[in-house]
Amino acid sequence: MTAIRVPAWYYQQFDADATLDIPAEGYGGWQQTEIDISAEHTAVVLMHAWDTGTPDDFPGWYRAVEYLPRAREIARTILPDLLDTVRRSPLPLLHVVGGGDYYQDLPGYQRAVRLAGPDPDQPMRVDSDPILEALTAFRSEHVFVGGHNQADVQRGFARLGFMPVARPVEDEGVAANSRQLLALCREAGINHLIYAGFAINWCLLLSPGGMADMSRHGIMCSALRQAVTAVENRETARQQLGKENGLWRVALAYGFVFDVPSFRQALEPTPALPAAG
Repeated sequence: MTAIRVPAWYYQQFDADATLDIPAEGYGGWQQTEIDISAEHTAVVLMHAWDTGTPDDFPGWYRAVEYLPRAREIARTILPDLLDTVRRSPLPLLHVVGGGDYYQDLPGYQRAVRLAGPDPDQPMRVDSDPILEALTAFRSEHVFVGGHNQADVQRGFARLGFMPVARPVEDEGVAANSRQLLALCREAGINHLIYAGFAINWCLLLSPGGMADMSRHGIMCSALRQAVTAVENRETARQQLGKENGLWRVALAYGFVFDVPSFRQALEPTPALPAAG
């Protein structure tokens, strides 16, 4: 087994200090070390790298989803070099998709479908009623996305596709759900996924193919700090506190956080070390 030595961030969630007004301020907090990742058992996964047009195309979508400009900037400044480095390294590049059918003709998706087999029956749902439907309608109107934005969001998803820089090449694996991503991981012997994409505190955690699902199968899930952004709110957006909290959740519950520059440097050229143990 070939190990690649990479600087990584982890979070020390101990020891709370009961003598402090805020005991959690005794935690060690963010720490950095060098770790080994396996060249044979690690993959980078790019999730929901959607072409969402421009604010002129879909003004209502951009009013409701404020992180879209940040995602476009990451696609412009971070993803080209990152994906190029990964594609020239031993690590596979996988893709998690959703929201349409723009990926179904790709050989990597068709392979994932064959490997995963037929989809099981959909989970059972409880019956609705007029009050629940009214509450759902209220949330759509007043919480997200807002009645005046719905048409633009629907139009945007109707023409959804890959960001140009994020389109899979050749037969790179493409998964639309957790079963398909797991099948691709099993095929390649992958037990550690390093995520890039949008958004770290939402889809990358909880959507099909996200960290919560994959970790249940024993897969370690990490993230690339500069290659993700987050869903922010009015109170967090200026300092991107949603992203900081999302990265903390990754480091605490799922894996490690890597900085893109040092991650790329570790892969190019790839230093080979004997694996520990």
